Amino acid sequence: MPQTSSRTSAPSRRSLLAALGGTAALGALAGCGVPAAYVRPGDRSVTDESARDRKLTWANWPLYIDTDDDSPGRRPTLEAFGRRTGISVDYVEEINDNDEFFGKISPALMNHQATGRDLIVISDWMCARYVRLGWVQEMDRARQPHVAKNLDPLLRSPAFDPGRRFTVPWQSGITGIAYNHRRLGREIRRVSDLWAKDLKGRVTLLSGLDEAFALLMQGNGVDITRWTADDFHRMCDQVEREVRRGQIRRFTGNDYTKDLVSGDVLACQAYSGDVIQLQADNPDIRFVVPEEGAELWSDSLMIPDRARHKAGAERLIDYYYEPGPAARLAAWVNYVCPVPAAREVLAASRDKETAALADNPLIFPDPGMRERLAVARDITSTERGEFARRWNRIAGL
Repeated sequence: MPQTSSRTSAPSRRSLLAALGGTAALGALAGCGVPAAYVRPGDRSVTDESARDRKLTWANWPLYIDTDDDSPGRRPTLEAFGRRTGISVDYVEEINDNDEFFGKISPALMNHQATGRDLIVISDWMCARYVRLGWVQEMDRARQPHVAKNLDPLLRSPAFDPGRRFTVPWQSGITGIAYNHRRLGREIRRVSDLWAKDLKGRVTLLSGLDEAFALLMQGNGVDITRWTADDFHRMCDQVEREVRRGQIRRFTGNDYTKDLVSGDVLACQAYSGDVIQLQADNPDIRFVVPEEGAELWSDSLMIPDRARHKAGAERLIDYYYEPGPAARLAAWVNYVCPVPAAREVLAASRDKETAALADNPLIFPDPGMRERLAVARDITSTERGEFARRWNRIAGL
């Protein structure tokens, strides 16, 4: 996922959500005079104004769309959409943290009010919460033929949204292992390699529960599409042992890249998109999908309840599933492209650097890598409180 800035939301609300686990917190609030959080299907939509009011508002993360090299304020693919359709898009880079944004728009959604946004992009583990609460609208696939045709089969049916009725991946990525091959002097092939003696004190893990748990479970041979509470606690037991013996230097957010570049850390949990950027300056840094497998995740597009321009938002989503726009976006953001057909567009580019991206397995995973990728079952609302408390103690959060 894109780099995130520090969290700035109110500590009281953040603390409540962290302690009780998001949807559990909302359920608790319902007993204190706050309306029940779940929104029934019949209460999610309003009259669609797309036909007469040709505009929409889209909230996304910073640095998560292509820009013009000579004029960073311009977004070529988005401008091309506007010229084709006549739809004006107010593109707002306001999402810096999944929980922070949840706290920002949840009061409107739980009270059946419009958020002022027609389209949002958040991580799938958080999308699951919105879907369960009924805070997003089902999309009309009749308006999205390119999504139906071109969405990567690996991403078509996550546990929280079978058939992707409410969500569509914007970009995807892989949580695997990054390491400095020259400094380490050997290859890393398995998750268990992180626990080797020559890496003592030179390993970092991701601090976020949702970002970290799946890969560590895969290292224990767990099928992350159907993991259990026992699998989770077994993984935590293992990480606790490694913390006690000093194997793990620290738990990090996106700042793990600084430690890897400086050499303070030799191996770490990492996102594939980050490593592509690091490799441009340091080819000794490698990314590995372990033999046991790695997690394939997504940040996905959703249309919130009571969005006023649903049809326009659906049309915009479908536009980015055309191979051409998808290829131009992939060439700029360098995450795993959810549109495999975009690979042929990049391969045909006259620019050698652009054409080379078609053969980068961290943008278009090759068949061997695809066999080792899986989309993890998300943590449910009933599990989250218990699991978050245990993981946060381990990670020192």
